[in-house]
Amino acid sequence: MSNKMWGGRFGAKPDPIMEEINASIDFDRQLYRQDIAASKAHAAMLAKTGIITAKDAKRIVHGLDTILSEIEAGKFVFKRALEDIHMNVESRLEELIGPAAGRLHTARSRNDQVATDLRLWVRDRIDGIDAALAAYQRALAEKALAHAATVMPGFTHLQTAQPVTFGHHLLAYVEMAARDRGRFADARARLNESPLGAAALAGTSFPIDRALTAATLGFARPMANSLDAVADRDFVLETLAAGAIAAVHLSRFAAEIVLWSSPLVGFIGLSDRFTTGSSIMPQKRNPDAAELVRAKAGRIVGALTALFAVMKGLPLAYQKDLQEDKEGVIDALGALKLSVDAMTGMVRDMEPDVARMRHAAGEGYATATDLADWLTRALDLPFREAHRVTGRIVAKAAAAGVALDKLPLAAMKAVEPRITKAVFDVLAVGESVKSRTVYGGTAPKNVAAQAKRWLKRLQKGA
Repeated sequence: MSNKMWGGRFGAKPDPIMEEINASIDFDRQLYRQDIAASKAHAAMLAKTGIITAKDAKRIVHGLDTILSEIEAGKFVFKRALEDIHMNVESRLEELIGPAAGRLHTARSRNDQVATDLRLWVRDRIDGIDAALAAYQRALAEKALAHAATVMPGFTHLQTAQPVTFGHHLLAYVEMAARDRGRFADARARLNESPLGAAALAGTSFPIDRALTAATLGFARPMANSLDAVADRDFVLETLAAGAIAAVHLSRFAAEIVLWSSPLVGFIGLSDRFTTGSSIMPQKRNPDAAELVRAKAGRIVGALTALFAVMKGLPLAYQKDLQEDKEGVIDALGALKLSVDAMTGMVRDMEPDVARMRHAAGEGYATATDLADWLTRALDLPFREAHRVTGRIVAKAAAAGVALDKLPLAAMKAVEPRITKAVFDVLAVGESVKSRTVYGGTAPKNVAAQAKRWLKRLQKGA
């Protein structure tokens, strides 16, 4: 027996392999809330425009509410033979209310139906991810405020560069998350148009009110071109692009957490809540949550790449290839939300080893740039000359096996006779970070002010 949704044309049952490759219910069942909401809006519009009776619309809406309750209670039986969420819902609706269920599909197609459902689902997921990113920012800003003056080494090329503060480092990720939220907001604004009413590809001859269904579903407007409405997946690509960038940001921080929590570095500790042990080595405390966040970025980037590959050769309008748009984005946005939540937990959980960070900040001649700057200010040396002089002084300190602030003044004067003992005022790591008062710099007062501004902004946004 053929699928009864198109039984008028087909008389034979599909091959089991065809049924297997064609079914999407295993993943698109996650769109059930959006599918039912869009169907209720469509039924109400059909009744208001006189296309179906108010009585039929009322029965349809009641049946859809029953289905929603069944799914949420775990009592709904999904059937793979019905392929997707749309046909599963419609089939159950017919069981509940009889022939009136068949009127629901008037003036629509599964093409505009799935495009509408997916836009609604992606929009909902963006809202959830935005809230998660805001919580992540708050955790970072609170920790940054608490450690506005905690000195640590800053790195370039993973080599000690200049002292910074732990709070300043954390605020860098607040800024990244803000850009991530901006990209998601932009994607949300562009996706917020309704495909419903575009039908299969050409629109419909029924006198429907697309503006009404758009408004009912919270869309800004109906999409202006019926071909574009059913064929476009820009909104998925753009959302995945925003997600991929956000995942890369999370992955970079996760990589630092892995590095910092290693006993070789020892900058931070994570509690039992965000670490695991070893089945053979009793002493181990593994930063598995951070490692998994780092790994999940690959899945999210991969989903974006996969959908680009699907879309690149598709002519207008709808093609079955577009069924491949959902599984990747469902998985990717789920992985991203979990990653954000995990990073938020780790930020709140981590405890820096303040003494170890400060000691490390003084290693590797991290205040050499401060010495060069002092030579430029105090002795009026051109910076390139100051850079050369500083290099020679660093070489002397390295040869003696001492830090810059422990090198005798006489050794410095042997390189540049005009150096005075005032130079030692800039060679301590604490003084170094205090001097970086330029806007965006690592001075503790800057960091505290920025953290407070972020917390105020996040509170206002909430």
